[in-house]
Amino acid sequence: MSTSTTGPSVAPAEILARARRGFADGRTRDRKWRITQLRNIVRMLDEREGQIAAALAADLGRGPAEAWLGDIASTRGEACYAIKHLRGWMRKRRQPLSLNQYPGSAWIQYEPLGVVLIIGPWNYPVYLTLAPLVAALAAGNCAVLKPSELAPATAALLTRLVPEYLDSEAVFVIEGDGAVTQDLLACGFDHALFTGGTEIGRKIMAGAAPQLTPVTLELGGKSPVVVTADADLDVAARRIAWVKLLNSGQTCIAPDYVLADRRIRDTLVDKIVATVREFTREDEAGGRRIVNDRQWERLTGYLAATTAKVVLGGGSTKATSMIEPTVLVDPDPAEPVMTDEIFGPILPVLSYDTIEEAIAFVNARPKPLAAYYFAKSSRTQRRLVDSIASGGAVLNHVAMHCLAPQLPFGGVGASGMGAYHGRWGFETLSHRKSVLRKTFTPDLRLVYPPYSDRDLRIMRKVF
Repeated sequence: MSTSTTGPSVAPAEILARARRGFADGRTRDRKWRITQLRNIVRMLDEREGQIAAALAADLGRGPAEAWLGDIASTRGEACYAIKHLRGWMRKRRQPLSLNQYPGSAWIQYEPLGVVLIIGPWNYPVYLTLAPLVAALAAGNCAVLKPSELAPATAALLTRLVPEYLDSEAVFVIEGDGAVTQDLLACGFDHALFTGGTEIGRKIMAGAAPQLTPVTLELGGKSPVVVTADADLDVAARRIAWVKLLNSGQTCIAPDYVLADRRIRDTLVDKIVATVREFTREDEAGGRRIVNDRQWERLTGYLAATTAKVVLGGGSTKATSMIEPTVLVDPDPAEPVMTDEIFGPILPVLSYDTIEEAIAFVNARPKPLAAYYFAKSSRTQRRLVDSIASGGAVLNHVAMHCLAPQLPFGGVGASGMGAYHGRWGFETLSHRKSVLRKTFTPDLRLVYPPYSDRDLRIMRKVF
């Protein structure tokens, strides 16, 4: 299928106009068209896996295994799930009526919004750009993708590959920086979906507000891990360390800090340190690569300012933007590493004496995108889940809810608004239209003015 995409030389308004023309011809409403686009995303991931991995290596220093797990398999899973379930999602939903609406029938039908703007981040630049596109196409929309300029090799690859696989009159890519993003928002899309940091999320929302463009914001925050005394510490240490090391800790749902029961805190720390050493024993780079100098300086600034005990790592190399995987014990809760989202390979560990103390500690801070609880007691599990506000929660693992398209993925408060993945993405990027169908008969005279006292008495009872 021939298609076209565009670089920053084409005005955002012209791109939107072309997308609106594509939507207006009605092609995207057809289920077969939607399925074809989704299958082409799967085909692109399968056929170009090597090129995608190479681009991710150039941008983020990731190896093929992490590229496959973090960007390719996750995106592929979203697309395959949508292909399997799209017919059911598109079906009209009959709704029961109250007696005063009879005779009549009612249903809800899902209609595409129009043209969706997808603003991708740099940390998972394929997954977090194409997974929202899966939702947009499943819902029957046209889309404009704005990949992150901080992952230039991946942005260039998407600019080249999207025209080869997807409908040129429906899907467009435009490269550029934050100014281009604001220019796009100023054009007025039917929806904008942004993944990134909270501060940039505020700018996205402000840029969308003058046009009343609805937004879905997938942001971040300090996702806590609470480990109780009865948890399996070996499993907890492996799962915490594994996800923390993925993409050098540059993951919005990475474990940001650990709260461990004081009775097992030191044992857990020892197991985390041993696990990190095991997982990184073949690393030759001398640390984990950070995306750019600004982020490297931010993270090394946290290490310079901390009062915590450094039990692992702490070193860094500016020339290669590397930071060693680092474990900190007992940082001051008021220091930057505990007040800012870390977004790097640094893991603070603190202790608590009671579950109430742990709950209060988390709830005293902005609501996180995710929270993770390691506990064998089902009663403790329920208490933690029910008492701590977070976008999502995982029991006895870390971040796995993101890979389940059956679950909505989204934040709360400063960690985001709205949700997508699976059916939830389809509904987010659809208009849920209510339809009520009435018959011509009966057409009771008493509902029309002028009203007699008798008419009003009957109407009060009926309505």
